[in-house]
Amino acid sequence: MGMWISMPFLGMVMVIFAQVTSLILNKEAMSSGLSEYVLAVYSFAIAALIVLPFSFFFNRSERPPLTFSIISRLFLLSLIGSSGLLMGLAGLNYASATLNTAMLNLIPAFTFILAVLFRMEKLNWRSSSSQAKIIGTVVSITGAFVVTFYKGPAVVHARLSSAGTGLFSNLSLFSEKSHWVIGGLLLAADSFATSLWFIVQASILKKYPAVLITVFFYCFFICIQCALVSLILVQDLSAWRLKPNIGLLAVLYYGIVGISFRTNVCTWCLQRTGPVYVSMFKPLAVVFADVIDVIFLGQALYLGRRSNQNFTAA
Repeated sequence: MGMWISMPFLGMVMVIFAQVTSLILNKEAMSSGLSEYVLAVYSFAIAALIVLPFSFFFNRSERPPLTFSIISRLFLLSLIGSSGLLMGLAGLNYASATLNTAMLNLIPAFTFILAVLFRMEKLNWRSSSSQAKIIGTVVSITGAFVVTFYKGPAVVHARLSSAGTGLFSNLSLFSEKSHWVIGGLLLAADSFATSLWFIVQASILKKYPAVLITVFFYCFFICIQCALVSLILVQDLSAWRLKPNIGLLAVLYYGIVGISFRTNVCTWCLQRTGPVYVSMFKPLAVVFADVIDVIFLGQALYLGRRSNQNFTAA
């Protein structure tokens, strides 16, 4: 029983790690010229192809019938997901992956508010549990802004120059030309869409508990939706040709780990614990980002955000 309870915890830790590492590669790939729309289409196509065979062979006897109502809800779920995805990638393009991880602190707050509004979470002002969640909501929102706007003293000093070296030399929290206000607003909208995704997905899983089928249709519909948007926004056909560089690596890693693995595990955890529990792990992304930043990228670790020349690379 104890082991079964700990599985969602371990699963969500792996989900957040997969998300942070995907952000690092995605930011580097887009900094190198890869279109965020091309990245989304190819990655979700890969994820759908990976999940497809498993979705039809596992738990076939226990799978409920797939009705038009369920498919419609999955399409709505994908529409929420694709909207958040494109806003998140656009925000990442404007700002950075570190600002992205900071804005993830908004997700627990948004999720708790939506869960109360949709009556998935009961709010009792006298309950210590509800009071803790309310305080956590305020802290999450405050923390997202503090970590973005406040720069304190260095906790760990940088080992590398601000120019950076190697594969991740293009990574920085804010480039000199970045529009961090626009990026922050887009990332905040992405966080809200993610919270709404948790709520809608939880309601779908109550009616249709087949995790692999829901993940397949989610990936398939997002691929189609992003492809339609890309036909309008990506005019250069050469943008769709992937070369054996960081762009191809980002597409493969994001499709296999960042989408297929992460979405399946996250959905499984969501089915067993609910949206509020799953959203609680999002602030862990900041911890992973700082650890990767200091150990692997040799950047300085500050209490708060970095200066424009020495921002964290995660």
